[in-house]
Amino acid sequence: MAQQDNKKAVLLLSGGLDSSTVLAIAQADGYDVHGISFRYGQRHDHELLCAAAIAKKAGIKHVILDLDLSKFGGSALTADIDVPKDRDEAAMAGNIPVTYVPARNTVFLSCALSMAEALGTGDIFIGVNALDYSGYPDCRADYIAAFQAMANLATKGGVEGTLPVIIHTPLIDLTKAQIIAQGMQLGVDYGLTISCYDPDSAGAACGHCDACQLRLKGFREAGLADPSPYQGGV
Repeated sequence: MAQQDNKKAVLLLSGGLDSSTVLAIAQADGYDVHGISFRYGQRHDHELLCAAAIAKKAGIKHVILDLDLSKFGGSALTADIDVPKDRDEAAMAGNIPVTYVPARNTVFLSCALSMAEALGTGDIFIGVNALDYSGYPDCRADYIAAFQAMANLATKGGVEGTLPVIIHTPLIDLTKAQIIAQGMQLGVDYGLTISCYDPDSAGAACGHCDACQLRLKGFREAGLADPSPYQGGV
């Protein structure tokens, strides 16, 4: 679908590798990006510090929305549940992991949808990926298509046809290595990003959770060193 004429777009900015790459892609495509991040009761706030630094470097407007999903729990990221470590690829490809936060992307996309309509745009960018990921149900193409269809039934602009909602997922069919390669071409500073579910107090990644292992695998396959700090090195 064609982009909106005003070129504004809302981006879910987590402070991680994927959303930082999507930011660079959206800007390269000429969008005036407005970032949204969430303080949702997650285990650490390093990702929000990273998101703020990434937004500042990119020169975009950025809001952090307080939305405490820890009141519900149900995830190792929002409750007192151990983060799985050192799982092999077979384990990662198995059941939906305990790091899945119940309906998180649905909640986040709903907030981004409200922000987008208030800004006068239907363009929303999200860094979901269905290849090198941790098996989350809300990272799949059919989920995104369903949310987009719902959004066009649920908003004034969608119903009137004046502001059709388009959920952009430029990374959906890419491996982590391909994502990193594209980001490097666009000048993404991956040293500003964090992917770890369980970093230390200084923000150094653990190197053992699913997110770290997928990230490190991506850098290895891309033939690059990960510039982010890791506990004890990698």
